[in-house]
Amino acid sequence: MIDLQLRLPRAAFTLDLSMQLPARGVTALFGPSGCGKTSVLRAVAGLERAAGRVALGDAVWQDDSRRVFLPTHRRQLAYVTQEAALFPHLNVQGNLDYGLRRTPAAQRRIALEQAVELLGIAPLLGRRSGALSGGERQRVAIARALVTSPQLLLMDEPLAALDAARKAEILPYLEGLNAALAIPIVYVSHAITEVARLADHLVLLEQGRAVAQGPLAEVLARIDLPQSLGEDAGVVLDGVVGERDAVWHLARLDVDGTGCGLWARDAGLAVGRRVRLRVLARDVSLTRAPQTGTSIGNQLPCTVEAIAGDSHPGLALVRVRIASPGAGLGGSVPLVARLTRRSAQALGLAPGLAVWAQVKTVALME
Repeated sequence: MIDLQLRLPRAAFTLDLSMQLPARGVTALFGPSGCGKTSVLRAVAGLERAAGRVALGDAVWQDDSRRVFLPTHRRQLAYVTQEAALFPHLNVQGNLDYGLRRTPAAQRRIALEQAVELLGIAPLLGRRSGALSGGERQRVAIARALVTSPQLLLMDEPLAALDAARKAEILPYLEGLNAALAIPIVYVSHAITEVARLADHLVLLEQGRAVAQGPLAEVLARIDLPQSLGEDAGVVLDGVVGERDAVWHLARLDVDGTGCGLWARDAGLAVGRRVRLRVLARDVSLTRAPQTGTSIGNQLPCTVEAIAGDSHPGLALVRVRIASPGAGLGGSVPLVARLTRRSAQALGLAPGLAVWAQVKTVALME
C-alpha cells in the first residue's frame, strides 16, 4: 500500500490529500490542468516539501511526526516526464548504461535486456538521441527509468508532447509494463482515453483535493461527478473476444460477469483474447422493452440503479446494472446513459425498474 498524507499550499489552492493507493498496477491521477496532479508526484518524489507522510509499504520516505524526510536520491523511485531528457552526447545504449550505473548490482531487479525487450528498443541501441522520433525518445526514457529497478514509477503526462500517431505507438508498451512488472505506477494525465486504457485505480482531483478514488470501473461509473468527466462520462468494461463474424467484419466482445456480448468492429484479435472496452454515456439509450426495426444491434437487459442531474439542466445521467445470470435483474456490471430529463420522465425511470440498454458504439481500448 502507498500511504500519502500531503498538504502543500499553492497559489490558487492548498493541496490537501489523504489516501492509500494500491501497491500494484497503475493508479491514474486525473483532472484538469492546474488541479495539483504534478504537485502530488513532486511531493512523493521529495522534489517539493509538502507536510505529511509518504510511505511505500514498510519503506517510510517521509513522516513529519517522526522527523523523517528522505531526499529524492534516497527514494527508490523513477520519474518520467513529458520531455525524455536524454543525454544528447550519448547513444541509446549509453543513456541506458547511465541509468543502470545509478543502481548497485545487489539492488538490480530489472535487467537491462528485459527493459530493452519490454520497450522494443533493441534496434535503437546504437543511435544518438537526436536521431530518434518523439515516441522512440520516450520509450528510451522509460527503459532508462526501469533499469534503475525502482520500487515506484512516477509518470507525469509522458504522452502529452506526442502527436496521435506517436501516442498510438507507445501505448501498447505502457500496457506491457503493467502486465510484466510488479512495480506500482502512478500515472498523471488529463486525457481520459489514456486513463481508461491503462489504469487499474483512479483518483479524480479538483483544486488539490481527491473528489473520488477507487477501482477504475467503479469511479467512472459514478454519476455524481458529471463536472469531472463531462462529455467523457461513461464506463470501462473488461471482457474477452467471443466470436468473429467474417461476413460482416464484426466481433462479439463478451463482458465479464454478465453473460452478455457487445458487437463491435472486428479489430483482428483472436477469439479468447482479453480486451478492455469503453462505452460512453452519450452512446447509450434506454427503452422499457427490447426493440425491433432499429439499427442498434446491442441491446442488454438492465435494472435502473440511480438517476442524477447532469451538467446541463435539461440532461440526466442514469446508471443501470446489466442483468447477470444468477443475480436476478440487478447485475454487478454498470452502464451509464445520458438522457434528456424529459425522456427519463416519459419512460418513468426509477431505481429498480427493469429496462433495456441500447449501446450504439463500443470502443475497443487498444
